[in-house]
Order: sequence, then structure tokens, then C-alpha cells
Amino acid sequence: MTGPASHIEHTSLPPKLLDQVRAALRVRHLSFQTEKAYIRWIKEYIRFHGTRHPKELNEKHVTEFLNHLAVVRKVAAATQNQALCAIVLLYRDVLKAPMGTCENLVWAKKRPGCLRCCQRMRLNMS
Repeated sequence: MTGPASHIEHTSLPPKLLDQVRAALRVRHLSFQTEKAYIRWIKEYIRFHGTRHPKELNEKHVTEFLNHLAVVRKVAAATQNQALCAIVLLYRDVLKAPMGTCENLVWAKKRPGCLRCCQRMRLNMS
């Protein structure tokens, strides 16, 4: 075949970042709900830093985001931990970049959500 169409190079673009995250999650056979939650946390992390690509961000940025969740938004400890797991997956399995240790991380306080349950258990035990 000759003509203009024969000179077009077919280049395959690498998958987009969130598609790579989805693939990494599916390889691990995580639930669809977990996939949606991790994607949401990664999007929120990116937006928090002004839509900069995570490759441009480092441990300081991760700590800043997680501290914001704990201190400003006052999320539960499990919520902050889920956000951390999503970001760890992003850096470790998708970007293949070291994330650091997040030494100055402020952990969210565990909420006494089970207080009534624990009180009932004590009453039943006595």
C-alpha cells in the first residue's frame, strides 16, 4: 500500500497512570471496592499537590498529605491507613520508586467506635 496512510507510524502509548494502578490491583485479586477506594485516594493525593505527577513528589509530599488527613480532616486511623496503602502501592508497584519512611507522620487517633460494644461485653462477663 502506498500513499500517505502507509507512512503513519503506529506507536503504542504507555498505559495511563490510573490504568497501571488498576492493573496492579487486579494482579493481586483485590476486590472491586478496594480498587475504587485506592483509585480515589491516589486521585485525591494528586489533586492535593496541585495535579503534579507522583513521580515529581517524594516522601515529604506523602507525609504532608497523610498528616492533612489526620490533623485537618480528622479521618479515622483505618481511613488514613487505607490512603497510605494506596500510595505505597502506587510508588512500590506502579512507579517502581522508593517512597521513604515518612518519619514525621502524624497518625490519626483511633476512635472509640466500639465503646458501647465493649461496655456490653463487660456487663455480660460480670
